[in-house]
Amino acid sequence: MSAVVTRLPVMRPWLGDEETAAVAEVIASGWVAQGPRVAEFEERFAASQQVEHAVATSSCTTALHLALAVAGIGPGDDVVVPSFSFIATANAATYVGARPVFADVCELTGNVTAHTIERVLTPRTRAVVVVDQGGVPVDLDAIRELCDARDILVVEDAACGAGSTYRGRPVGAGADVTAWSFHPRKILTTGEGGMLTTPHADWALRARRLREHAMSAGAADRHAHVLAPQEEYLEIGFNHRMTDLQAAVGIVQLGKLPEIVARRRELAATYTAALAGDQGLRVVRDPSYGTTNFQSYWVEVLDAHPRTRDEVLEALADAGVSARRGIMATHLEPAYRRHSGRVAQLPVTERLTRRTLILPLFHQMAASDQGRVLDVLLEPGA
Repeated sequence: MSAVVTRLPVMRPWLGDEETAAVAEVIASGWVAQGPRVAEFEERFAASQQVEHAVATSSCTTALHLALAVAGIGPGDDVVVPSFSFIATANAATYVGARPVFADVCELTGNVTAHTIERVLTPRTRAVVVVDQGGVPVDLDAIRELCDARDILVVEDAACGAGSTYRGRPVGAGADVTAWSFHPRKILTTGEGGMLTTPHADWALRARRLREHAMSAGAADRHAHVLAPQEEYLEIGFNHRMTDLQAAVGIVQLGKLPEIVARRRELAATYTAALAGDQGLRVVRDPSYGTTNFQSYWVEVLDAHPRTRDEVLEALADAGVSARRGIMATHLEPAYRRHSGRVAQLPVTERLTRRTLILPLFHQMAASDQGRVLDVLLEPGA
């Protein structure tokens, strides 16, 4: 009888007693919805990311939605987005009535560049959404130069970016507005949740209203008075709020962020060193202008490799290892295959989507866990 193989996950959040205690404290307080812990998390996150304003939300998707809404993007506008990204990036443009226009990406980073963006600009382009794909920082300076000269808004989708740096600063600090994710697959988690950051005080103020049905006085403000002030609904808003339960976890996680990133970079270095001699695999690396948090450690299976990407995934699965296919190509999904947007030729996107996979990487990963993954990848004759 063969031994049962323990499944190795692709990601596992690093949560412990501190997060448990923080949540218990919120429950004991009696205030579990959006309140003082959310405000504290926003303040701490803004300081850590070197930005002026932070607005907590229910997800990165809702943060992206608010980002485009407060910037005035809407029907009749084109928004350039990478197809090589989770579908939420394009969806956010669709939510505000704009048209997503797909740009190709750099084969080394998986990110859009000034060149790939310029190729798909239209007379209606009013915003560009750039993504720090898998935690690899986007080269923002050249993109800002291109867009600023044309009065085009730059939105950064830093869903995977907490702890990554660009030219010595946290990613997201140089965009007009940035959205962050705290999903369990991300570096810093609140279970679900997101954040909008921006240097624009008026955008932050409006985002705070819009996330809470556009009420003139939020729930926390009304709760502070025995006779609550009469609220007004100033425009059509949304329910995009974070809870204090989530924010309490986020505050603890934010304090762990440097340690989490250091551990992920250590594990990534082990993968990179072990795979350095394999001519059939290309691994993700730091770009020259910044550092990645290795939210995803992705590998491209080249033509020189004896197995296809899907065959490598199958071999890993047979060994009980949960790897994942690489980033999706949104323009090939049924939801966008027949949409009215302009779709240019995206050869790099389609190649990376077809040939990349994401390897397991998480804080608690043991050397033996990485050994299981590498044994499959480096199997003789494989």
